Amino acid sequence: MELNTIIVGIYFLFLIAIGWMFRTFTSTTSDYFRGGGNMLWWMVGATAFMTQFSAWTFTGAAGKAYNDGFAVAVIFIANAFGYFMNFAYFAPKFRQLRVVTVIEAIRMRFGATNEQVFTWSSMPNRVVSAGVWLNALAIIASGIFGFDMTATIWITGLVVLAMSVTGGSWAVIASDFMQMVIIMAVTVTCAAVAIVQGGGVTEIINDFPVAEGASFVSGNNLNYVSIFGIWAFFIFFKQFSITNNMLNSYRYLAAKDSKNAKKAALLACILMTIGPIIWFMPPWFVAGQGVDLAAHYPDAGSKAGDFAYLYFVEQYMPAGMVGLLIAAMFAATMSSMDSGLNRNSGIFVKNFYEPILRPQATEKELMVVSKLTSTFFGIAIILVALFINSLKGLSLFDTMMYVGALIGFPMTIPAFCGFFIRKTPDWAGWGTLVVGGVVSYFVGFVITADMVQNWFGLNELTGREWADLKVAIGLIGHIVFTAGFFVLSTLFYKPLAEHREKDVDKFFNNLATPLVAESNEQKKLDNKQRRMLGSLIALAGVGVMTIFVLPNPTWGRMVFVFCGLIVFGVGLLLFKAV
Repeated sequence: MELNTIIVGIYFLFLIAIGWMFRTFTSTTSDYFRGGGNMLWWMVGATAFMTQFSAWTFTGAAGKAYNDGFAVAVIFIANAFGYFMNFAYFAPKFRQLRVVTVIEAIRMRFGATNEQVFTWSSMPNRVVSAGVWLNALAIIASGIFGFDMTATIWITGLVVLAMSVTGGSWAVIASDFMQMVIIMAVTVTCAAVAIVQGGGVTEIINDFPVAEGASFVSGNNLNYVSIFGIWAFFIFFKQFSITNNMLNSYRYLAAKDSKNAKKAALLACILMTIGPIIWFMPPWFVAGQGVDLAAHYPDAGSKAGDFAYLYFVEQYMPAGMVGLLIAAMFAATMSSMDSGLNRNSGIFVKNFYEPILRPQATEKELMVVSKLTSTFFGIAIILVALFINSLKGLSLFDTMMYVGALIGFPMTIPAFCGFFIRKTPDWAGWGTLVVGGVVSYFVGFVITADMVQNWFGLNELTGREWADLKVAIGLIGHIVFTAGFFVLSTLFYKPLAEHREKDVDKFFNNLATPLVAESNEQKKLDNKQRRMLGSLIALAGVGVMTIFVLPNPTWGRMVFVFCGLIVFGVGLLLFKAV
């Protein structure tokens, strides 16, 4: 236990050092919120990938993999499809918006009223999502260190808050890249051990326990396999929409130009494609071994499946790997929360405080307000995580699905459709959100499982089937009614006021105009990024390899050498690229 704590502590210090080193890159709000739009593709691609990745992957998603096999991988493959569409079309367009925050693009497209509507409606979604991630992290941390869940949420939340407030987007994105390298190295190693222990991938799949009539692909607890198919189809639709709209274009605003944004999206696509097979091999293996997680984690109750990955690392990996994995999980969740805090703070400062409250504010004042705002949102995230922890009967997996389908998805509709449908009245933006809110209310609080059973003449639905159907019904409702409202608003289009027509023209002209950033100053900054981050990652690789000295079997020692070499190699490549 003390060994794992020491490893996590050293990792924390390393992340703090990154924040301290990259603080020199931040002097304006543009630097603080999007790295001044000067970042290379591999840093931007890493942060795009890491924003869809957190401790939830190793808890709620791993629990789903333990219970239902391959089904959970659908979400991540859908993410990969979304990133591929980023690469094919959207990512360069997002960078070409030429804005500091995504809400500035909303203002150009839909006007000042929608700027405020989207400012105040988009922030809660990010706070709730970050609360889910923090709760997932606390589950793992409390399981490892034996801390009280409430205390764990406060401690981890405050650590994340301290790092995000001091570092800004340069520190956030730089640490994202290092965390991506270490997480992929650790999880590849865990997957390799699971495959060896399980006798190969085919054996792990064959050993996975499925009920009669079920399969490894669709999973258990299903009377109607068609419900899984409906859920999977609409999950693809949802993830495509969520990764390809103005509100989530912030991932690429930091890229130095259109070409780097496009390459960043391809990196995120590749990582998200190979990720599910790597991440979920250990929980699939644990399920195939017939391990009763409820017996091993009696205090977890119905959430025992969330400990599947942790059980594997504790039982099958060498001493010290638990600490390294927990450090990586902390880092993954911190990166997601950092991005959320940084994004929310940017939206508040650049789209409310500066234009509405203090139009004459200096950059120094805006930087102070940015850090205070980040602190406020950090506390809010901690309180949300505590609330989610009190909902003992709700799984982390279902919580994340509900948040995405009923809160996140409807907000993406005007932000997506507005790219392609030009002739809409300005009220189409906020009006679509109102319709989306009504649809989400009916799906979340009015429609029940009994109603659906009666409408379609179904036998009693299982808990999993109703959870999947609820997500699918929510998505169908938003596609038909919420998106339908936006499209129908074109019937009421009238020429906009002159200043609004100029803004809309600027929006679409920006989208169509590639951004190229080549100068001596830019090249110097590029090399500075490579040199600093390459050195830090190579040092981290050496640190991982030093865990070789711990008393483990020879194969266990080689696990750390293998992990360390992967990390060190990436750092060396970056340093040599200068």
